Amino acid sequence: MENLENAILEIKEKLPGLKLLENEPMSAHSSFRIGGPARALAVPSDVMGFSKLCAIMRDHHVAPFLLGNGSNILFPDEGLPDLLLVSTEKMQKIFSLPDGAIYAEAGVSLSRLAAFACEQGLTGLEFASGIPGTVGGGLRMNAGAYGGEMKDVAESVVYYYLPEQALYEIPNANCQFGYRSSIFQKSAGMAILSAVFRLQPGNRDEITAKMRELNEKRRDKQPLDLPSAGSAFRRPEGHFAAALIDQAGLKGYTVGGAQVSEKHAGFVVNRGGATSKDVYDLMMHVRNAVYEKFQVELTPEIVILPPDYKLVDDTPAPKRNHIDVNDQ
Repeated sequence: MENLENAILEIKEKLPGLKLLENEPMSAHSSFRIGGPARALAVPSDVMGFSKLCAIMRDHHVAPFLLGNGSNILFPDEGLPDLLLVSTEKMQKIFSLPDGAIYAEAGVSLSRLAAFACEQGLTGLEFASGIPGTVGGGLRMNAGAYGGEMKDVAESVVYYYLPEQALYEIPNANCQFGYRSSIFQKSAGMAILSAVFRLQPGNRDEITAKMRELNEKRRDKQPLDLPSAGSAFRRPEGHFAAALIDQAGLKGYTVGGAQVSEKHAGFVVNRGGATSKDVYDLMMHVRNAVYEKFQVELTPEIVILPPDYKLVDDTPAPKRNHIDVNDQ
């Protein structure tokens, strides 16, 4: 705690223009609208501010927790009093490169990226137009929908390597993109700052129509009117999580203010006043029930903080005794 407090004091002294929110409720930075206060949330507006901030934190042996727009994170009700979070939400530069590619910083929303590509008459990002995440988060988890994934369009990624306090650019082939995974998840200390996207020329009207079609599908099938963190579980090999949950009779299952969506069983929604514990207990019940019925283990796609909640041991089914965010 002393290191953290000293780091915060130095940040205030040396980076007076940096947006630093102390004891900030994380419910304001989560699509779930759930979470108690973090000790501090720093929001640099550019790469220089980001690097200066990280240098101060390193000097005080404080590790940052990197945050995009909180669209797939469940923050704890009690908050994060020992944590300084660093958000890339203000890193919003996006422009076309001379060779026709698109450069976008980590804080650019995927919907804005897709819209920008459409304006340039470039096709390939239509799938991303309704994904509630950012470039940084989307690349980290290789976000995808309707047959498209970030790995299909990212040419290279610039990241800040925290242990060395240095910038690197990595080509797509070395990003180890897989289903909802990448090297940025597997290797600690790699903070995505920007990326270059390589797309194909297309007809603007056709691109617009495709984006409209996909977004209408989302509205028809997904509970977009309620706070959630997107798909609660990853797709297990050979199955669909939502179908298993539905077949287990869990659609509409409720714990406190949290509910398995009645519209789409793959979503957990905040019906109003849900706590982190409500969501966690609901997910564990779903996980156990699905395993008991189908012998299929569901892995959370939502990042659950902190990673030390104990699994509800009411069945012999689960193979793990907790959820590890390193699995995300």
